[in-house]
Amino acid sequence: LLLLCRAEEAAVIVSGLRSTDVFVGESATFTCELSPPGARNVQWWLDGTPLHNNLVTEISQQDGRIHTLTLNDVACHDSGTVTFRAGSLISSAKLLVKGIAL
Repeated sequence: LLLLCRAEEAAVIVSGLRSTDVFVGESATFTCELSPPGARNVQWWLDGTPLHNNLVTEISQQDGRIHTLTLNDVACHDSGTVTFRAGSLISSAKLLVKGIAL
């Protein structure tokens, strides 16, 4: 009896997060693409604080590959480091929220 096993393909980040500058009240969107699809234990953070899906923080994925975080109606205190983590893979980028000059 011969059993053939296919080794699990290690996930990699195809396209990581990019730093974003937005104005107060706008939305900031961060996207990370993984390959192959189906990563588990996907988590998002802002300055070390875990983020959860709600009205202000939209977390979604498409085809199990493209993971998106949208922060709506941002304020100056939202500036910081956004981090995406899937297992041992990590990608980070800066969010800068600019005030409106009067």
